[in-house]
Amino acid sequence: MSVPSVWLPVRLLVCGLICSSVRTAPLSTGRQNRSVERHWETLYSRTLALNPWERRDVTRDGDYLTGIKRLRRLYCNVGIGFHIQVLPDGKITGIHNENRYSLLEISPVERGVVTLFGVRSGLFLAMNGKGKLYGSGRYNDECKFKENLLANNYNAYESAAHPGMYIGLSKTGKTKKGNRVTPAMTVTHFLPRI
Repeated sequence: MSVPSVWLPVRLLVCGLICSSVRTAPLSTGRQNRSVERHWETLYSRTLALNPWERRDVTRDGDYLTGIKRLRRLYCNVGIGFHIQVLPDGKITGIHNENRYSLLEISPVERGVVTLFGVRSGLFLAMNGKGKLYGSGRYNDECKFKENLLANNYNAYESAAHPGMYIGLSKTGKTKKGNRVTPAMTVTHFLPRI
Protein backbone atom coordinates (compact mmCIF):
# COMPACT_ATOMS: atom_id res chain seq x y z
CA MET A 1 0.00 0.00 0.00
CA SER A 2 1.47 3.35 -0.95
CA VAL A 3 1.58 6.37 1.33
CA PRO A 4 -1.17 8.90 0.49
CA SER A 5 0.21 12.11 -0.96
CA VAL A 6 -1.32 14.09 1.89
CA TRP A 7 0.86 12.23 4.43
CA LEU A 8 4.16 12.76 2.61
CA PRO A 9 4.76 16.30 4.00
CA VAL A 10 3.90 15.04 7.50
CA ARG A 11 6.37 12.19 7.15
CA LEU A 12 9.11 14.55 5.96
CA LEU A 13 8.38 16.90 8.87
CA VAL A 14 8.62 14.06 11.41
CA CYS A 15 11.89 12.78 9.90
CA GLY A 16 13.27 16.32 9.91
CA LEU A 17 12.39 16.82 13.57
CA ILE A 18 14.00 13.52 14.54
CA CYS A 19 17.15 14.24 12.56
CA SER A 20 17.47 17.73 14.02
CA SER A 21 17.01 16.50 17.59
CA VAL A 22 19.83 13.95 17.41
CA ARG A 23 23.18 15.28 18.55
CA THR A 24 26.09 14.08 16.47
CA ALA A 25 29.51 13.49 17.94
CA PRO A 26 32.85 13.63 16.16
CA LEU A 27 33.90 10.23 14.87
CA SER A 28 37.42 9.18 15.74
CA THR A 29 37.59 5.42 16.19
CA GLY A 30 36.10 2.42 14.44
CA ARG A 31 34.33 1.24 17.63
CA GLN A 32 32.80 4.67 18.13
CA ASN A 33 31.76 4.70 14.46
CA ARG A 34 29.96 1.35 14.85
CA SER A 35 28.21 2.67 17.95
CA VAL A 36 26.91 5.70 16.05
CA GLU A 37 25.79 3.45 13.17
CA ARG A 38 23.86 1.22 15.58
CA HIS A 39 22.29 4.31 17.15
CA TRP A 40 21.08 5.47 13.73
CA GLU A 41 19.79 1.98 12.88
CA THR A 42 17.83 1.92 16.13
CA LEU A 43 16.48 5.41 15.55
CA TYR A 44 15.49 4.51 11.98
CA SER A 45 13.70 1.32 13.07
CA ARG A 46 11.81 3.24 15.78
CA THR A 47 10.79 5.84 13.19
CA LEU A 48 9.45 3.14 10.89
CA ALA A 49 7.53 1.57 13.74
CA LEU A 50 5.76 4.87 14.43
CA ASN A 51 4.22 5.22 10.94
CA PRO A 52 0.59 4.12 11.49
CA TRP A 53 -0.48 4.79 7.90
CA GLU A 54 1.84 2.16 6.46
CA ARG A 55 0.41 -1.33 6.41
CA ARG A 56 2.97 -4.03 6.84
CA ASP A 57 2.11 -7.45 5.49
CA VAL A 58 3.27 -10.04 7.97
CA THR A 59 2.32 -13.59 7.09
CA ARG A 60 1.70 -16.16 9.78
CA ASP A 61 4.80 -18.12 8.89
CA GLY A 62 6.86 -15.15 7.69
CA ASP A 63 9.77 -13.37 9.30
CA TYR A 64 8.15 -12.00 12.42
CA LEU A 65 10.02 -8.90 13.60
CA THR A 66 13.23 -10.09 11.97
CA GLY A 67 15.83 -7.34 12.00
CA ILE A 68 14.24 -5.06 14.61
CA LYS A 69 16.81 -4.76 17.36
CA ARG A 70 16.00 -3.68 20.91
CA LEU A 71 18.62 -2.23 23.25
CA ARG A 72 17.68 -3.42 26.73
CA ARG A 73 19.04 -4.51 30.07
CA LEU A 74 17.67 -7.79 31.44
CA TYR A 75 16.75 -7.36 35.11
CA CYS A 76 16.20 -10.35 37.39
CA ASN A 77 14.41 -9.54 40.67
CA VAL A 78 16.16 -12.18 42.75
CA GLY A 79 18.21 -11.39 45.85
CA ILE A 80 18.90 -7.64 45.72
CA GLY A 81 18.05 -7.58 41.99
CA PHE A 82 20.58 -8.06 39.21
CA HIS A 83 21.12 -7.06 35.59
CA ILE A 84 22.73 -9.76 33.48
CA GLN A 85 26.05 -8.68 31.94
CA VAL A 86 28.40 -10.09 29.29
CA LEU A 87 32.04 -9.35 30.17
CA PRO A 88 34.82 -9.09 27.54
CA ASP A 89 36.48 -12.29 28.80
CA GLY A 90 33.29 -14.26 28.01
CA LYS A 91 32.07 -14.52 31.60
CA ILE A 92 28.35 -13.99 32.27
CA THR A 93 27.36 -12.59 35.68
CA GLY A 94 24.74 -10.45 37.36
CA ILE A 95 25.43 -6.92 38.59
CA HIS A 96 23.16 -4.85 40.81
CA ASN A 97 23.82 -1.44 39.24
CA GLU A 98 23.57 -0.89 35.49
CA ASN A 99 26.87 -0.61 33.67
CA ARG A 100 28.18 -0.63 30.10
CA TYR A 101 28.43 -4.45 30.01
CA SER A 102 24.78 -4.95 31.00
CA LEU A 103 23.43 -3.29 27.83
CA LEU A 104 22.21 -6.03 25.47
CA GLU A 105 20.96 -5.94 21.91
CA ILE A 106 18.00 -8.29 21.62
CA SER A 107 17.52 -9.36 17.99
CA PRO A 108 14.83 -11.73 16.74
CA VAL A 109 16.12 -14.42 14.39
CA GLU A 110 12.96 -16.54 14.09
CA ARG A 111 9.44 -16.30 15.43
CA GLY A 112 9.80 -16.21 19.23
CA VAL A 113 13.57 -16.82 19.08
CA VAL A 114 16.11 -14.09 19.87
CA THR A 115 19.83 -13.54 20.28
CA LEU A 116 21.30 -11.58 23.19
CA PHE A 117 24.36 -9.58 22.13
CA GLY A 118 26.55 -7.70 24.63
CA VAL A 119 26.96 -4.29 22.99
CA ARG A 120 30.12 -3.27 24.85
CA SER A 121 31.84 -6.67 24.98
CA GLY A 122 30.92 -7.63 21.40
CA LEU A 123 29.97 -11.17 22.48
CA PHE A 124 26.77 -13.19 22.14
CA LEU A 125 25.26 -14.74 25.24
CA ALA A 126 25.26 -18.51 24.66
CA MET A 127 24.53 -21.74 26.55
CA ASN A 128 26.40 -25.00 26.08
CA GLY A 129 25.02 -28.55 26.37
CA LYS A 130 25.75 -28.68 30.12
CA GLY A 131 23.66 -25.55 30.76
CA LYS A 132 26.61 -23.21 31.37
CA LEU A 133 26.33 -19.63 30.08
CA TYR A 134 29.26 -18.11 28.22
CA GLY A 135 30.10 -15.28 25.85
CA SER A 136 30.59 -16.37 22.23
CA GLY A 137 32.52 -14.33 19.68
CA ARG A 138 30.67 -16.05 16.82
CA TYR A 139 26.99 -16.51 16.22
CA ASN A 140 25.93 -20.18 16.38
CA ASP A 141 22.92 -22.27 17.42
CA GLU A 142 23.86 -22.03 21.11
CA CYS A 143 23.27 -18.25 20.88
CA LYS A 144 19.53 -18.65 20.17
CA PHE A 145 16.99 -18.38 22.98
CA LYS A 146 13.22 -18.77 22.97
CA GLU A 147 11.70 -15.68 24.58
CA ASN A 148 8.69 -16.79 26.64
CA LEU A 149 6.32 -14.21 28.15
CA LEU A 150 5.26 -15.33 31.61
CA ALA A 151 1.99 -14.61 33.45
CA ASN A 152 3.71 -12.01 35.68
CA ASN A 153 4.88 -10.04 32.57
CA TYR A 154 8.49 -11.17 33.00
CA ASN A 155 10.32 -13.14 30.29
CA ALA A 156 12.04 -16.51 30.54
CA TYR A 157 14.78 -17.35 28.03
CA GLU A 158 15.02 -21.02 27.04
CA SER A 159 17.93 -22.32 24.99
CA ALA A 160 16.76 -23.13 21.46
CA ALA A 161 19.67 -25.55 20.95
CA HIS A 162 19.10 -27.32 24.28
CA PRO A 163 15.36 -27.33 25.12
CA GLY A 164 14.47 -27.33 28.80
CA MET A 165 17.48 -25.24 29.81
CA TYR A 166 16.89 -21.65 30.93
CA ILE A 167 18.97 -18.57 31.72
CA GLY A 168 19.02 -18.03 35.48
CA LEU A 169 20.82 -15.99 38.14
CA SER A 170 21.37 -16.94 41.77
CA LYS A 171 20.67 -14.70 44.78
CA THR A 172 24.32 -13.62 44.71
CA GLY A 173 24.35 -12.72 41.00
CA LYS A 174 26.13 -15.82 39.73
CA THR A 175 24.74 -17.74 36.78
CA LYS A 176 22.86 -20.95 37.46
CA LYS A 177 23.16 -23.99 35.23
CA GLY A 178 20.32 -24.11 32.72
CA ASN A 179 19.40 -27.72 33.51
CA ARG A 180 18.93 -26.90 37.24
CA VAL A 181 16.24 -24.22 36.83
CA THR A 182 12.67 -24.07 35.52
CA PRO A 183 10.45 -21.17 34.44
CA ALA A 184 8.45 -21.63 37.67
CA MET A 185 11.50 -20.36 39.62
CA THR A 186 11.97 -16.58 39.98
CA VAL A 187 15.68 -16.93 39.17
CA THR A 188 14.66 -17.34 35.49
CA HIS A 189 12.33 -14.31 35.37
CA PHE A 190 13.81 -11.33 33.50
CA LEU A 191 12.35 -7.93 32.83
CA PRO A 192 13.71 -6.12 29.75
CA ARG A 193 14.50 -2.53 30.76
CA ILE A 194 15.50 0.43 28.62
